[in-house]
Amino acid sequence: MKVAIIGTGYVGLVTGTCFAETGNDVTCVDIDERKVNMLKNGETPIYEPGLDVLLERNIKENRIHFTTALAEGVKDAQVIFLALPTPPGKGGEADLQYVLNVAADLSKIVTDYKVIVNKSTVPVGTAEKVADALSQGLDKDLYDVVSNPEFLREGVAVDDFLKPDRVVIGTSSEKARKIMEELYQPFVRQGNPIYFMDERSSEMTKYAANSYLAMRISFMNEMANLCERAGANVDMVRVGMGSDSRIGKRFLFSGVGYGGSCFPKDVQALARTARQHDYDFKLVETTMEVNQRQKTRLGKKIKDLFGDNLAGRKFAIWGLAFKPETDDIREAPALELINELVEAGASAEVFDPEAMSNVKEIMGDKISYAEDLYQPLKDADALIIVTEWNEFRTPDFARIKDSLKQPFIFDGRNVYTLEKMATEGFYYESIGRSTINETLKEKLSVLS
Repeated sequence: MKVAIIGTGYVGLVTGTCFAETGNDVTCVDIDERKVNMLKNGETPIYEPGLDVLLERNIKENRIHFTTALAEGVKDAQVIFLALPTPPGKGGEADLQYVLNVAADLSKIVTDYKVIVNKSTVPVGTAEKVADALSQGLDKDLYDVVSNPEFLREGVAVDDFLKPDRVVIGTSSEKARKIMEELYQPFVRQGNPIYFMDERSSEMTKYAANSYLAMRISFMNEMANLCERAGANVDMVRVGMGSDSRIGKRFLFSGVGYGGSCFPKDVQALARTARQHDYDFKLVETTMEVNQRQKTRLGKKIKDLFGDNLAGRKFAIWGLAFKPETDDIREAPALELINELVEAGASAEVFDPEAMSNVKEIMGDKISYAEDLYQPLKDADALIIVTEWNEFRTPDFARIKDSLKQPFIFDGRNVYTLEKMATEGFYYESIGRSTINETLKEKLSVLS
């Protein structure tokens, strides 16, 4: 099948590459000429495990193509996916200008029947708005608008697309339904379902799913904060909860809050949708409040130990991306923490396996960037862990201790066990668990 993807951001590039992988003829369109040239050369502008291998293979097999010309890209396509940015506006609503502008452009160049698919995360009613934009220049028998939300997790997006838990498709057209079913059939051969529903329900499903997962994270972060006060261990609570089949194990890890391109934006957009329909969605509003407060937890712990004035202090920071296996720093808790430390007078030296170039574009020389995970430790007052990359899980603890001014670790992702930190002799603060080796605080007054 001939497929066009409009937009080569995270969702568009993964979608296009995976459709090409199953034998479709895919053309990706983007207005960014530099990015298009990179992609033609097999260079991925984002870090996503496995994506570069698939991209290279499908370019070689001539199944995926890239262009800046919209008319050229969609000319022969049976299905056109809109994978365009929908950033939050000032009031939290999704900004649909990119989606609707492209729809308006398509209304001027489409000459035969196309299925136009909203792949972007969009609010309820967007399919109708896209259809209205298309109708300005097209007869209604030349298009059907379909809602097909993505459920890709950064870091495992390729696997998520190739082996989806489910595919959700919103359409009222039997013709579009058959085409979409044929397109997705190779991905559900093991029996995972394709759910067909109306367009509005499909659009709402994406916001509901992400907001619910965000709510689980915020709930566990609240539990972690309570565990610290009550003398419980949130990791043990998580295991006890997750073993209940009604609850399940996923999205129960506490930390310093969620970030990324999806959860913050989607929760905000769902709250906005509720307000537009005169509904006070308290759980969603509280989820956002809890997450924002949780992002300040590590900073508070650090200031409780070192004082509000951090002038002359240096901190080593491991992890900048909002989660492991991605270079995405959108809404990343690490950025808020770094700004808080720097504003209090401290210096920071950071390391992340993939995200440092993205952070450098934002922060410049406000902080220092290390070439490996041990470099930032030299003469630092403490190590702070914000992202749980695998290479941070079993480091050389003796080397860490020798490099730091004092053996202090603040762990925002509960990477290490309390027993290990006690044995290694670190002062160790984490989230939702007791502080280890508190007596080492006395060393601060000696060294200060």
